[in-house]
Amino acid sequence: PCIDYDKLLQTIKLAVRFLDNVIEVNQFPLPEIEQMTRTTRKIGLGVMGFADMLIQLGIPYDSEEGLAVAEEVARFISVEADQASIELAQERGVFPAFQGSIYDIPDGPRFRNASRTTIAPTGSLSIIANCSSGIEPLFALSYVRHILEGEEFVEVNPYFEEAARKGGFYSGELMKRLAEGKRLRDIEEVPDETKTLFVTAHDTSPEWHV
Repeated sequence: PCIDYDKLLQTIKLAVRFLDNVIEVNQFPLPEIEQMTRTTRKIGLGVMGFADMLIQLGIPYDSEEGLAVAEEVARFISVEADQASIELAQERGVFPAFQGSIYDIPDGPRFRNASRTTIAPTGSLSIIANCSSGIEPLFALSYVRHILEGEEFVEVNPYFEEAARKGGFYSGELMKRLAEGKRLRDIEEVPDETKTLFVTAHDTSPEWHV
């Protein structure tokens, strides 16, 4: 597997235009917020599913290679989002507060949006999209979801389930143990390479989170 940068580029261009459009159609709670939003036209193109992507690439989250991929992808998104905003400014004009702003310099880039990117936690969105949250490591490989009438349902990360089935160590009992808090690294029947790849937030030191 590899990162499809052509598809990512097209997604960035579409997303920047979409987010700029949202400013026009949005219903603002206060006129002051509307004025400030329309004056600076700040947008927040972000990401989610980063941990899932690393797993698909076979790269541990808490590794130098993982950091290198993060830097490469983040730079690409930032540069191309900037370019998309510049192209949009040529079509629609710069943000109204451009004059006198930090961008108002000779031969400097002329942006449609005062800011283009953000790193959001994407809590609810990632649940809807069924992917890992923001740029965070996996929260858990398996967990118990409480549904209607007090019933419990063991939910498993699809990439881990696939690896477990391919590796021949999948079992309902294993998933239940993980859901109850057992650490993957403490389970003998799981191969070391799987333990290295499928790290969760609880296994990741603060330095690697940052």
